[in-house]
Amino acid sequence: MTGEHRYIEANGIRQHFIDYPGAGPTLILTPGLTANARFFDGLIDAGLAPALHVVAVDLRGRGETDKPDSGYTMADHAADIIGLMDHLDIARAVLGGHSFGGLLTYYMAAEHPRRVGRCVVIDAPGEVSTTIVEQIQPSLDRLEATFESWEAYLAFVKAMPYYPDGWWDEHLEAFYRSEVVDLADGRVRPGCRPDHIRQAVEGTLVPDWPELVSRIDQPTLLVRATEPFGPPGYPPILPQDAAQRTLLSLRHGRLVDLPGNHITALFGESAALAARSIVEFVMEETG
Repeated sequence: MTGEHRYIEANGIRQHFIDYPGAGPTLILTPGLTANARFFDGLIDAGLAPALHVVAVDLRGRGETDKPDSGYTMADHAADIIGLMDHLDIARAVLGGHSFGGLLTYYMAAEHPRRVGRCVVIDAPGEVSTTIVEQIQPSLDRLEATFESWEAYLAFVKAMPYYPDGWWDEHLEAFYRSEVVDLADGRVRPGCRPDHIRQAVEGTLVPDWPELVSRIDQPTLLVRATEPFGPPGYPPILPQDAAQRTLLSLRHGRLVDLPGNHITALFGESAALAARSIVEFVMEETG
């Protein structure tokens, strides 16, 4: 499904998002640490829209949204989302996110409860460990490099330890293509800058996540990718025991397990299961 690319001025920056029309409630989706709105293409084409009205957001410093030199705390990101909602005249929405976007969903639900009706948290723990940075380090490394061509960049991405046995997906490739900037000499580089991402990582270390999650009163769907992620020997981003601790902290939480890892679980065959689970959960709001 093709969405409408839209741009607004909110919270002092120009924000980009993709608006996918749908008959159901509005679901605002925020992507992972270095990702952009196109990361959700697999879910969209698996039926997330038009079952729901989906607003997929480029967070500050990512995609086509402005990239200020500073302002990458959780509070800054939350203020951007509130500015977006105010601009669109959305008083309350279902808020969802993957990874970093899932942490932002926790933060918004606890700190701005009147703006969040339900939560969809995709593979984000209710506690932040430095191990996660080690698991995503191969992805962070690409931000530091310039590549001779799009083909060279694609080869680098496919060689990261996230796509075993030659697994690949056309939606995932379209996402990676959307994140690179074409340089005048034919080379390419990722669009988000390392310093901005480092600031965002530092911002995740400030909140007391267990305390914050314990204050979330909204119904919350916790979506967990079950397979290991990162260099060999690392566990899933959200191991079973961490997921259970998060569920115990949430007042109204439920868990859905997906085949695949932190990335692959939202593409390919797993995307249909993820989209169906999310739609069923969100539609409970309207019966």
